[in-house]
Amino acid sequence: MLRSLWAGVSGLQSHQIALDVEGNNIANVNTAGFKYSRANFSDMLSQTSKIATAPQGELGGKNPMQVGLGTQVSSITKIFKQGSVQTTDKNTDLAIQGDGFFVVSPDGGKTYKYTRNGDFVFDARGNFTDSNGYITQGWVRDEQTGVIDSTTPIQNITIPPGLTTPANDTSYITLKANLNSGNSIVNKTPIYTLDSLNNAVDLNGNGVVDANESHNENDLGSDIFNGDKSLYERSIDFGVLFNASGEAFNIQGGQGLWVSYTDAVNKQTITSTGPSTVDLTLNGTTISGTTAGGATAAENAQQIATIINQKSSLTGVEATVNGADITLRNNNASGTTESTKNINLDIGGTDNTGLNAKEVYTAFYYQYATSGAAPVQGVPAANNPLSSRTFTTTEDLRNAMQHDARVNTNYDSSNDAGEASSADSNDGVLVEVNDLGQFQIKNPTGDADADGNQDDHDMALKITSYTNLANNISENSKFTTSLSALQGNLPSGNTLRISQGIYSASHASSIDIYDSLGTKHTVRFEFKKTGFTADGGTQWGVVLSVPEPGDINGGLAPKNIVTGQISFNSDGSLSSFTPSNITYTANNGSSPNQNINLQFGTAGAFDGMTSFDSTSNTSGISQDGFPGGDLSGIRVDETGTLIGTFTNGRSFGLAQVSMAKFTNNNALESDGGNAFIQTSNSGDPIIGQAAVGGRGFIQASALEMSNVDLSRSLTKLIIIQRGFQANSKTITTSDQILNTLLQLKQ
Repeated sequence: MLRSLWAGVSGLQSHQIALDVEGNNIANVNTAGFKYSRANFSDMLSQTSKIATAPQGELGGKNPMQVGLGTQVSSITKIFKQGSVQTTDKNTDLAIQGDGFFVVSPDGGKTYKYTRNGDFVFDARGNFTDSNGYITQGWVRDEQTGVIDSTTPIQNITIPPGLTTPANDTSYITLKANLNSGNSIVNKTPIYTLDSLNNAVDLNGNGVVDANESHNENDLGSDIFNGDKSLYERSIDFGVLFNASGEAFNIQGGQGLWVSYTDAVNKQTITSTGPSTVDLTLNGTTISGTTAGGATAAENAQQIATIINQKSSLTGVEATVNGADITLRNNNASGTTESTKNINLDIGGTDNTGLNAKEVYTAFYYQYATSGAAPVQGVPAANNPLSSRTFTTTEDLRNAMQHDARVNTNYDSSNDAGEASSADSNDGVLVEVNDLGQFQIKNPTGDADADGNQDDHDMALKITSYTNLANNISENSKFTTSLSALQGNLPSGNTLRISQGIYSASHASSIDIYDSLGTKHTVRFEFKKTGFTADGGTQWGVVLSVPEPGDINGGLAPKNIVTGQISFNSDGSLSSFTPSNITYTANNGSSPNQNINLQFGTAGAFDGMTSFDSTSNTSGISQDGFPGGDLSGIRVDETGTLIGTFTNGRSFGLAQVSMAKFTNNNALESDGGNAFIQTSNSGDPIIGQAAVGGRGFIQASALEMSNVDLSRSLTKLIIIQRGFQANSKTITTSDQILNTLLQLKQ
């Protein structure tokens, strides 16, 4: 009888414990991060009356005879099932999705506790604490390196109130942009201005080229700046230039134009009155005929002029008569070849008109030569005053035109045999490029030759295309049209003739950088297409500037400007660029000689600057500097990094919450306050970053709710209640049987 009583008692005791466990589950149904427990029952040792016997002969085996002595609670298991995540309005509430625990410490890191409750706040000292006041453990940003090193031991996460971030001076600028290499552009600027001096510049304005004023306009590394700090006296390859409509000239080798500085005129007197045989060659065209003669030389001259004029459409030359004088004139306005330019008169052996051989040159042709070909300038050979003037750059053409206008043009052809003489000198002519990118020609009064004689000549400018069918050289109409506005009369005086504007492809970008004090300064990049590379790519000039009194030029004038070059391969990828860095001194009390690396991309790649046939644009520009700022807010990402947002617009990680993972979560011991402590059976904590190594990730502004299922718990409660009632019935029944036994004595 006693066995059933004790069995019933053990059942009551075990179910009481199960009731306590389930009651605790229900009590914590709304406790954040709570994990419910389950009481596990097992039977006690049984009393064995008979042991089991094996079969013996014909007698079968017998099973043991045992009577159970009741039940006991063998274990209480915590169920670490994921609880549902509820979003909150507090950005420091953290929920774990997956395995792992937050690490907190009540004593500055001497001992650790572990929790799933992410209800964290900052206390008055900036400690990141849980609801128990335990300080959350993790890694804090190193002020020297600016890095949160999660490989170091964990420590208290503390973010001091009123945290400020010092200014960070800019150490690099990254620029990603495309510079248009196409035949039609939108972004364009006029070509650089050019004065009337070649290989020199009058820096002091005294009208004399001093020893220190030599300057090669074709050297893109030689800088001359105007008073407004803009570049001038720099030439550009005509092969990369555009007209006023943004259309590329696309000028090819050999193409060019004719420039006539005045009409070619030759005046001769006819003395013969009798019939004359005309036998001459004019500009390569054979002219022959016979006059009937007349009573006077004037009548004969008129007949000779008529024969010459019959071929005017081929020679460009027209003959007019004034008495016995024949005037040959070519205004050089028609045709595109030598056969219609100037006056080149040869007399045949049978000609008896009295005309004399004559050469008058006032028109010259200028042919484009690709980069690398040496331009031909200066006085042409005596026997070939029409030798081609080749040019590559804007300075080549400007200088050749000015030299021909001053020295080689037969303004006064009455006293010379073709080549320009001292009487033809027009030394005051100025060919320049103004700040609008226009070629301009001036013909001032008062210029003198080497003898001091006044040599002023009126000019009559004509611009026509140049062609040479034999050499397959065609007309370049865009190029000719842009310069044709120079045409017209230019008498000696203060007037000038101006061409259309000539432009280069350009692009500009700017970015604000910061010095050591956090002061903002603007760096501006200006790109201008200047020529071609040896492998057929394009080359651009770069001008970098900062506001005054900033210095990026090593103290040289102008201090706030440096220039460089950027080149692209024929596939549009970056080839090279200079400078690769600048040294900046703001001259405002900040640290001097601030080194700033320029990151334009990788040579041969397309990860930075490119040059494709598409509109010039900047797709990305950045730098790493910033001013000082105060902490204005904190948010947490899924790796547990506390990211601070500052009033200067910067955001960066201030600390990172650590997470612990155990081999056996069920062996952790509850320590109250939703905290667990390590036990000998839980294994050592494996501490690391969230979302790494099997640890779950962190969701901010959220809490993990209790994983108690109320419907399960209430059902379980009923089962426990019934078990308790049944065990109590065992005791009362045993009591009644004992009472019956006692009554047998009576």
